[in-house]
Amino acid sequence: MTPIHALGPDPSAELTDAQLLELYAPPTGPWLRMNFVSSLDGAVTRDGLSGGLGDEADHRVFELLRRWADVVLLGAGTARAEGYGAMRLPAEAEQWRVAQGLTPQPVFALVTGRLDLDPGSPIFRDAPVRPLVLTVASAPAERRSALADVADVIDVGETVVEPSQVRDELVGRGLSRIHSEGGPTLFGSFLEAGTVDELCLTLAPTLEAGQAGRIAHAPLAAPTAMRLATVLRSGDELLLRYTRAAG
Repeated sequence: MTPIHALGPDPSAELTDAQLLELYAPPTGPWLRMNFVSSLDGAVTRDGLSGGLGDEADHRVFELLRRWADVVLLGAGTARAEGYGAMRLPAEAEQWRVAQGLTPQPVFALVTGRLDLDPGSPIFRDAPVRPLVLTVASAPAERRSALADVADVIDVGETVVEPSQVRDELVGRGLSRIHSEGGPTLFGSFLEAGTVDELCLTLAPTLEAGQAGRIAHAPLAAPTAMRLATVLRSGDELLLRYTRAAG
């Protein structure tokens, strides 16, 4: 297993999973965390997928971050592109969550304006907890009916998904620790709405060039001041955690 070290106060001390979980613990109350990996030149994917950029340390933290989540939030396009199946944490993670007073498994919530999801996919068929599908009132009625058999289909906007409504809906359901794994369009819309509290960013030691996009994109710029909370190093890779700056 590739060790993960803190840059300080003792950069030689290898961090255990328990220590990593403590470092990434969210505060009490509603909290929306985004998790991404990027190359040094800002590419969010390699050959169209984000998984090719991260190494073993990135994958390790990726899995640990899910343990804190009440809900894992994902854009439907990212779910399709990255080949997501059911959101099911392993038994060890279940035991840890129960010990923290959390439910054994987080809820999986998918965001889609067009409801272009397969109700027969493993995302729904093998889900340990009934998923949520967050959509808009104008979404196709036939697709809505099919998905309603396997998930709770919830309107969070009339013609476009409204990030503030997404957050309010999840928090209202008791899912206050929101952990999002993308994609860039979802991230960009949430930045525009001012609803992002934290970014966990793995900086992969590679230059990609090509046509890959950024970790966030939106029609309008949304400058958001962030505060560096944690810097971890694994070999030549950096794992950065930023929280939204006060004010």
